[in-house]
Amino acid sequence: MAIYVYWGEDSFAIAQAVKTLQEKTLDPTWESFNVDKISPDQPDAVIQGLNQAMTPPFGAGDRFVWLVETTLAQRCSESLLAELERTLPAILKTTTLLLTSSSKPDGRLKSTKLLQKYASIQEFSPIPPWKTDLLIKQVQQVARELEVKLNADSAEFLAEAIGNNTRQLYSDLEKIRLLGGESKKPLTVDEIAPLITASTQNSLQLVAAILEGKTDRALELVTELLRQNEPALKILATLIGQFRQRLWIKVMLESGERDDRTIAQAAELNNPKKLYFLQKELAKISVTQLQQTLPLLLELEFSLKRGAEEISTLQTKAIELCQIFKT
Repeated sequence: MAIYVYWGEDSFAIAQAVKTLQEKTLDPTWESFNVDKISPDQPDAVIQGLNQAMTPPFGAGDRFVWLVETTLAQRCSESLLAELERTLPAILKTTTLLLTSSSKPDGRLKSTKLLQKYASIQEFSPIPPWKTDLLIKQVQQVARELEVKLNADSAEFLAEAIGNNTRQLYSDLEKIRLLGGESKKPLTVDEIAPLITASTQNSLQLVAAILEGKTDRALELVTELLRQNEPALKILATLIGQFRQRLWIKVMLESGERDDRTIAQAAELNNPKKLYFLQKELAKISVTQLQQTLPLLLELEFSLKRGAEEISTLQTKAIELCQIFKT
C-alpha cells in the first residue's frame, strides 16, 4: 500500500512527479490495464477511486489509482469520511493511490488528519523569486534528474534567468542536455546562455532600469516582457523580491553591519560575492527611496489581482517607481 497527496499551484511540477511515480509503480506492458485516472466531474469520483484501489492489478506491476483535483482535504461529508476510515487502512499492497489538488489541505478537517496518518503529503508550490538559494537547489536537482552537468555559475545563471518557472526549467535543461551530448565536462554559462530565454533576467533588467530612474528603458522592458507572454504577476513577484532584498541590505549597512555573510543571510542572498556589486548599486540610493517602492508594488499587486488591464497598469507603476529614483 502506498498513498500520496500532491498539492500546490505548480501544476507542471506535479505532472512531473506523477510521471515519476507511475514509472516506479507500473509495468509498461500492463500499464493500460492498471491505470485509473479519475477526474472530479465523474459521479462519485472518490468512491470509484477507493473501489479501484481495492482491485488487484492485472499481470505484472502494481495498480495506479489517481484522483485528480480532489477536494477531500478541503471538504468531506460524514458518509465519505466513514468510507475513507474503512478503506484507507485496508488498501491493497499492490495499489498506489494518488490524490492531487491545487489547494492546500485544511489541517482542521478529519479527512485531512486521516490522510496525514496514512499518506505521504508533498507540496508543489512555486518557489518565491527572491529565494535564490532554493531556486539554485531546484536547478541542481532537476539537472541531476535529467543527467545534465552544470558548474556552480551555470546553475546560478539558470536560477536567475528562469526563476520559478518549472516548465521552462525542464525544457531548457533538455536543450542543454542535447548540447552537452556525451561530454562529462560541466557546461559553462557562455555555452548555455544562447539556449535560454531569460524572462526573469529581463525582469532583473527592469529592476536595474527603475533604480537608475530610466523611465524609457523601464517601459521598453515592460512591453518586451509582456510580448514574451510573461505573466504580469510573475514580473511583479520578481520586482517585490528584488526591492525587498535591496532594502534589507541597505538597512543593515546603515545600521553598521559589515559582515558580508551576515548581510547576505538576512537578505536571503545565496551568493555573498554578489553583495559587493549590490553595495555599489545602492551607494547613491537611500533607505527612504527603497521603502517608497513597497506601497507602490502593493498597489500594483492589488490592481492586477482585481483584473486591471496589465500593460497600462504595469507601465503606470513603472513610471511612478522610476520617479522615486530620478533624484
